[in-house]
Amino acid sequence: MNITPLVWVITIAVTIAFFVYEFFAHVRKPHEPTIGESARWSAFYIGLALLFGVGIGVVSGWTYGGEYFAGYLTEKALSIDNLFVFLIVMTGFAVPKIYQQKVLMIGIVIALILRGAFIAVGAALIENFSWVFYLFGALLLVLAYRQAFGDHQSNPSDGRFMRLVRRVLPVTNEYHQDRLTVRKDGRRFVTPMLLTIIAIGFVDLIFAVDSIPAIYGLTEQAYIVFTANAFALMGLRQLYFLIGGLLERLVYLAQGLAVILAFIGVKLVLHAMHVNELPFINGGEPMLWAPEIPIWFSLLFIAATIAVATVASLIKTRGGRGVAHTPVANAPVANASVGSASAGHTSLAPRAHAREAAGAPAAVHAPETHAPETPADTVSADTRKEVS
Repeated sequence: MNITPLVWVITIAVTIAFFVYEFFAHVRKPHEPTIGESARWSAFYIGLALLFGVGIGVVSGWTYGGEYFAGYLTEKALSIDNLFVFLIVMTGFAVPKIYQQKVLMIGIVIALILRGAFIAVGAALIENFSWVFYLFGALLLVLAYRQAFGDHQSNPSDGRFMRLVRRVLPVTNEYHQDRLTVRKDGRRFVTPMLLTIIAIGFVDLIFAVDSIPAIYGLTEQAYIVFTANAFALMGLRQLYFLIGGLLERLVYLAQGLAVILAFIGVKLVLHAMHVNELPFINGGEPMLWAPEIPIWFSLLFIAATIAVATVASLIKTRGGRGVAHTPVANAPVANASVGSASAGHTSLAPRAHAREAAGAPAAVHAPETHAPETPADTVSADTRKEVS
């Protein structure tokens, strides 16, 4: 696949333009998106991603087209898994719903930047060291195990990393609209909004560790890796508000992702054996008997796994069964500790290693918020009682 520097420049410029438009058209003015708005933009971005994949297939051949669609499906599933943790972090920090768009946008941009860096590093490693496929394959197998059997009960908003941040930075106990810092008594303080963004940025870094090796198991083309990631992240903000209630019902998504990661890990190891150059393995000779899994099979397997995990989850939670509801902060809650309302007791299951890396305990006590109430943000006394 021959991608010229000009194509790269145009692709990156268009990607940046989309996110700039998103910010000025939808995020700059705080508001809670309607279902209609979220549905329209989600459909637009998914349709755009599918159209781009068809374009790759027509222009560069359907082998590359298949690699793109397999990569896009995998990255979209992993990105939806990101939403679980974004939900947990924003619940832990009691982020008012009208400001959640800004947090999501910044988190998505951070994710794209980090993944871009990982893509560049991965491409350089693959170009120069074929043994890196062994490393990526082993990493994905370990992460698949942790995804399937790891602890899914902790909350990154109160992990060791965030406790360190709180000790280093002076933090206010209340939100000041969507401002990141505020001056009080002549001293500059950071707000819980900034802490939320730091927590999401840290989680994004952890997520990139399995996201990029996973897609490099499906294609070695850096351009496909980048565009699949970019399209998977586009529209994620709208999808968050569109399927927010559905997220808690996807109780088997973690297991489905574990199967996908394990499958790609095995595929990477088999490919590494097929192109082996390590002198202490088979005398440095390739093991040509190792099968190469075709991309059409990978695409079907990934799509079928996502479908089975989704259907099984919806059947399991039909009528509210098997769902531990996680309250999402719709507004600042005066003098409320959200420890009991944290996602530390939820059945949500994002990638376990992100939580474990954050070292979060089961119970969370987020910063208290004292922002003035508005009619749109008023919380009833009963709600306050439940949260505290």
